[in-house]
Amino acid sequence: MKKVGIYAKRNHPDAVRVARDIIEWLRTRNIEVFPENNLAVELGDIEGYPGGSIPAMVHLIIVLGGDGTLISVAREVGDMHTPILGVNLGSLGFLTEITLQELYPTLEEVIRGNFNVTSRLMLQGIVRRDGKEVGRYRVLNDIVINKGALARMIDMEAWVDEIYLTTFKADGLIISTPTGSTAYNLAAGGPIIFPGQHCLVISPICPHMLTNRPIIVSDESLIKIEVKFQDEDVVITADGQVGMPLQGGDIVEIRKSQAYTLLVKSPSKDYFQVLRTKLHWGER
Repeated sequence: MKKVGIYAKRNHPDAVRVARDIIEWLRTRNIEVFPENNLAVELGDIEGYPGGSIPAMVHLIIVLGGDGTLISVAREVGDMHTPILGVNLGSLGFLTEITLQELYPTLEEVIRGNFNVTSRLMLQGIVRRDGKEVGRYRVLNDIVINKGALARMIDMEAWVDEIYLTTFKADGLIISTPTGSTAYNLAAGGPIIFPGQHCLVISPICPHMLTNRPIIVSDESLIKIEVKFQDEDVVITADGQVGMPLQGGDIVEIRKSQAYTLLVKSPSKDYFQVLRTKLHWGER
C-alpha cells in the first residue's frame, strides 16, 4: 500500500478534519495520498484529483461519510476493483463499518496487507427506447422504476431470461443486489440477503395484487422490464442517486455487471452484528 485515495462526504462537519489527520498519518509512513478534488478544495492547501481518475492511480480508497457516499464512490471505482475502506462519521453503516475509534488500528493493518475484503456484485441497467440505448447505469444497491408524486399505478411487464414472469401493477419495482437488500428493498418488504450470495431480488412497491411478492432469481439472469404507460410521470433511479424519466414502451434491461466492489472488512464486527445494531434486533 504505497498510494491511497481519499473521498469524503461534502459538507460533513468532521470530514475535513478527519481527512487532514489521515493524510498526515499516511505521509509519515511514506504513503502518497490522492484526495478527490472537492475534498482538496476544502482542505485548501493540498492538490486534488478528479474522482473518476483516482481508482486507477491508487492501491486503496478511503471513504469518509456514510453508505450513500460509499455507494457513489463504488460507481467511480467501476471495474478497477480497488479495495474501499469505508469510515462512518456518524452511526454505524451497513457498508461503512469502520468507526473513527477503529480507523487507525485498522489502517495500520491494511497498509501492511493484513486485511480481508468482501466482494459485492454490481448491476448494469440499460434503458432502450425504440430499440436504441438511451441510458446506462452501474449500481451497487439497486435499480428502481418508480412513479412520480401524482402519477397513477404503473403496469410493468417483467421477463426473466426471456421467460414471461408477470405484469406488475404497482407504484414501482425494485431490482436489488444482496448489498442493496437492506436498502429500499427492505422497506418494501423484501428479504435480507447475505452478502456474497449469487442472486438478485425483484420487489414490487405497493403492488395492486397482494399475492405479488418479492422473488429471488439467479444473478446470471437477464431481467427485462417493459413500462406499459402513456402519460404517467415515471422515472428510473440508480442507487437512488442518478436516473432519468421513462416513456411508455421503454424497456429496462438489468443484469450482473462485470464490475464488482471490494470492501475492506471490519476486524471487530461481522455482518450479523451490523444487522443487530442497525435494525435494533433483540431490543424491547
